[in-house]
Amino acid sequence: MNKDIIIGFLVGIIATFLGLLVAIQIFGNDDNWLVVLKQSAQRGILTKMISLGALPNLAIFFFFLRKKKDNRAQGVLIATMLVFIITMIIKFFN
Repeated sequence: MNKDIIIGFLVGIIATFLGLLVAIQIFGNDDNWLVVLKQSAQRGILTKMISLGALPNLAIFFFFLRKKKDNRAQGVLIATMLVFIITMIIKFFN
């Protein structure tokens, strides 16, 4: 596996996590992010929060494409697809 793809994948996962934290801070009712995640799971909006967290990947993907770092952009795309699969598993098996 190419080193740039792995770097892009890690950047995509980190961006999704940070985006999720931002979404928790904006839409959460508590300072403890674990409590907010539990509450959103009970309300059935956890998958929506995860999807909002994945939005920064779009900007990072196009940033890498603009800088001609196609393999890193591919890694971000793989990370985004992984987040999508995890979101669908949570949505339909929970």
